[in-house]
Amino acid sequence: MKKVVIGLSGGVDSSVAACLLKEQGYDVIGLFMKNWHDDSVTISEECPWLEDSNDALIVAEKLGIPFQTVDLSVEYKERIVDYMFAEYERGRTPNPDVLCNREIKFDVFLKIALQLGADFVATGHYCRKGILKNTDGSETYQLLAGKDTNKDQSYFLCQLSQDQLSKTLFPIGELTKPEVRRIAGENDLITADKKDSQGLCFIGKVRLPDFLQQKLKSKKGVIVEVPSDVVHYQRILPKFNGKADELAYFSQKPQYQIKDGRIVGEHQGAHYFTKGQRKGLDVGGTKEPLFVIDTDVEENVIYTGQGKAHPGLYRRTLFVTDDEIHWVRTDLALKVDAAMSVMARIRYRQPLQKATLYKVDGGLYVDFEEQQSAITEGQFVAWYVEDELIGSGVIS
Repeated sequence: MKKVVIGLSGGVDSSVAACLLKEQGYDVIGLFMKNWHDDSVTISEECPWLEDSNDALIVAEKLGIPFQTVDLSVEYKERIVDYMFAEYERGRTPNPDVLCNREIKFDVFLKIALQLGADFVATGHYCRKGILKNTDGSETYQLLAGKDTNKDQSYFLCQLSQDQLSKTLFPIGELTKPEVRRIAGENDLITADKKDSQGLCFIGKVRLPDFLQQKLKSKKGVIVEVPSDVVHYQRILPKFNGKADELAYFSQKPQYQIKDGRIVGEHQGAHYFTKGQRKGLDVGGTKEPLFVIDTDVEENVIYTGQGKAHPGLYRRTLFVTDDEIHWVRTDLALKVDAAMSVMARIRYRQPLQKATLYKVDGGLYVDFEEQQSAITEGQFVAWYVEDELIGSGVIS
């Protein structure tokens, strides 16, 4: 009998995943990851991990599977939280959920599972795993989108490797969320009607701005509104010397100065804000709402533009440096001067967009057919062929 260690989070998805594995005849062990207990950061009057841990224990008892809690808070702080703060201080916007999967669930957690004698780890992610048989007898693993297109979580797993996929199961990948809740109800699981958690992957019920403001010092600066014609002026096209020259041009973000617009307000720290953000600016009196089009953490200035259609929000091309490119399908990795047509997204839940990858010395361009709103440094771009996620990278 194959042994599987499942990450039981105290939510309905992992509960049903464990239930299905048990039905399929696996020897299942439930593990709850405790990821945060830093009392220097007040995250909430409630203690969400205690409630979640208790729910996970009740599910394990109902299913008749062994259960234990593992404390991964040291690894979380080192690999996720410290990285996040460093990125925000640089004016970049990291994605903690992608990092959490790469660094914790499918690395630290996976190693613990293997030490317990597991053949596989399993999670309650809405995605699927495909297996291709090669002529030499080896196998290539595919990361496929979940059947529930509304819940597909393949983007969050965009940094997984072939080795990690080989040891992973996604039991609910073929199901929709309503089907998962129905199965939970039929099996009388306590999590059947529990709401999905909306907090940070590693902390729980805390809003990111509140968390950041407890660790990053506030620093008063100005908010500048940039008229849309300033950005148009910067986009007068030069003559290009070949495709690489054109891509380099379109991947550059506009550089703003205070004199490009007018000061319309103050903020408490440019590092608290990210491109495309509207909330938190607290500036009134404009015809359309203001959106952040850029932040300058060195000068502590936030640049904004009026309305969702402001050209400062849009770019066609982004760049990923060589050391940040990750191929899930290493057999499909591009060589220098090669190109590939793909579908891509720059954030979770964004509908897939047509794009072309161009590999050059030093990195990879992702050139979209249509301009994209709020391409943000530090976030992940993931690229697909049909419903298979084949690679990803951190946006430079």
